[in-house]
Amino acid sequence: MGVREVDDGVIVLLGGRSEMGVEVVRRICAGRDVVLAARRSGDLAEQRADLERAGARRVEAVEFDAGALDTHQPLLERIADEYGRIGVAVLAFGVLGDQARAEKDPAAAVAVLEVDFLAQVSVLTVLANLLRAQGSGQMVVFSSVAGIRVRRANYVYGSGKAGLDGFASGLSDALHGSGVHLLLVRPGFVIGRMTEGMSPAPLPSTPEQVAEAVVAGLRRRAARVWVPGLLRPVYAVARLVPQAIWRRLPR
Repeated sequence: MGVREVDDGVIVLLGGRSEMGVEVVRRICAGRDVVLAARRSGDLAEQRADLERAGARRVEAVEFDAGALDTHQPLLERIADEYGRIGVAVLAFGVLGDQARAEKDPAAAVAVLEVDFLAQVSVLTVLANLLRAQGSGQMVVFSSVAGIRVRRANYVYGSGKAGLDGFASGLSDALHGSGVHLLLVRPGFVIGRMTEGMSPAPLPSTPEQVAEAVVAGLRRRAARVWVPGLLRPVYAVARLVPQAIWRRLPR
């Protein structure tokens, strides 16, 4: 499929402080309305100014709590009512969590999965219904190579991404022929605020590199994007590594 523009309509960034999310929106926001959804939405002046400099026609901020599942549908319906049809929705919220703590504290493990899996499922389901009713629209979902084959070193986070990857893959198939496009993004280690202080894994990328790949994928209406692309063959091989070796690999 050739290169096209992204779908018309308001751009919604769920996770309004996300470096990757803001970088994606910055590349497609010229002349368009943007809604940033995040907790403490009154503190998004930096992100709003960045997008205004990038040419956004209007940037608004709304309160969004990923963990409050019962608020997702009314919030997204209100955004559609107040700002018009949704062109692109970027799901860029999530947590790494503390693996050591999660191994000992069930509540800590569940808290990671609530944000990285359950909240994503909730938001995606609401968005899919809204965009189906429109007959068009695009969604960006951030999975991770951590979910392709879960490692012992970060299995709580990895299992959330594995579940999200499977759900998004199935939803993408369910949306086929509806006019709605879902782009599933599988980045490796991304150097940024979320990973500050951590030693980069092999083949790292930056939020800017991820955003470039995402925007290219949106315009091609791609189903999946790996960032960097070399990770795709790497993980094809990784699936074949014996478990006795795999469990000893570092993050």
